Amino acid sequence: MPHPDLAATGARFPGRDDLVDLLVAKGRVLDLLSHDPKASFGDAEILDAKGMLLMPSLSDAHVHLREPGFEWKETIASGLTAAAAGGFANVMCMANTNPVNDEASVTEGMLQKADAAKARGARLFPIGALTKGLAGKELAPMAELAEAGCAAFSNDGLPVADTELFRRALEYASDLGLPVIDHCEDPYMAVGAGMNEGRVSARLGIRAQPDAAETLQAARDVILAEYLGAPVHLAHVSCRRTVEILAAAKAGGVPVTAETCPHYLHFTENEVMGYNTMAKVNPPLRTPDDVQALRQALREGVIDILATDHAPHADHEKETPFDEAPCGVSGLDTALSLVWILVEKGVFTAEDVVRFASARPAEIFNLPVNRFVPGDPADFFLFDAHASWTVSPESMLSKGKNTPCLGLTLPGRVAAHYINGKKTV
Repeated sequence: MPHPDLAATGARFPGRDDLVDLLVAKGRVLDLLSHDPKASFGDAEILDAKGMLLMPSLSDAHVHLREPGFEWKETIASGLTAAAAGGFANVMCMANTNPVNDEASVTEGMLQKADAAKARGARLFPIGALTKGLAGKELAPMAELAEAGCAAFSNDGLPVADTELFRRALEYASDLGLPVIDHCEDPYMAVGAGMNEGRVSARLGIRAQPDAAETLQAARDVILAEYLGAPVHLAHVSCRRTVEILAAAKAGGVPVTAETCPHYLHFTENEVMGYNTMAKVNPPLRTPDDVQALRQALREGVIDILATDHAPHADHEKETPFDEAPCGVSGLDTALSLVWILVEKGVFTAEDVVRFASARPAEIFNLPVNRFVPGDPADFFLFDAHASWTVSPESMLSKGKNTPCLGLTLPGRVAAHYINGKKTV
């Protein structure tokens, strides 16, 4: 056996009662052993875990990094740095940049920026545009984008209304072995309203969107996936109605997967009271019943993964009347802590978090993953579950400070993060 060059000792591990020692050599997992306080690891770097939780690095399948074109909101470097500090080693970024990521040169430029930031940041996996310019009229050069390094395709927040075109997109993507991620929103029902249609919107007099707008598009996607036998991934599921569609589809063997986001597991439409633009997201925050349905669906695997839908905006963009403010929440900094609140409440276990934030996204999108098997990439972090921090513009590493969490004290911090055996945090 090779000699380790790094040993993380005395850590807790999800699903185990004993403490463990993780041995790493040349950026790969060498072994995971029961902790031996008398063990010697030669000249290896020793990382004393002090009983903190040893976790595999996470993967985020839905992030907006804004570069190129909107660097005042976020850059690839700042976003990947925030991701690594939040426990993420793999980040998939959407194509709604300027220029749109609909040709190989844009993809390659993104990857070059990510390579320059890799010393302190997560890995980048661009998502290619499904249609040229995200206009929904003509398919993007999907094979070219795949060859350039795209991990999936999506029209992001501009869902393709043309069902025939979307059908062809699913077929071509399936031939390329890459999934299509669809933002499920009926293109004619209060598009991008950012507010759930219900009693709160009626009280505030705000233009709003019913949950049916999401579920109608989700049902279309499920029917096409079943008909074609081609996989589709539903982005940021926000309501019980869509969960019910998903559950029926999965019971019938339809190749559909789905994600939800931390803000949908915590916040409701009540956050918009006072015309709070920090709670304006698309799809909108829903009802307490929807929150409970999403938690159960993620716990049971009906919803496969957790993604942040990290959507940073500059302060001045959110400091406007509600109808004029852009939708979106900055989520990379806060995601793990928001999930940990639910672990502390018994909604999820640490093992659940590993499944839906690390193992399962890697399966769906063919990303690197550490299962702590010898030879796996040494992507891991130590999580101090007893620490706490207050969310403020100063404590967030993302350039986007737009979150309903501002001012809240949240549990848990990433104390150290290693990607390919190299320390980033």
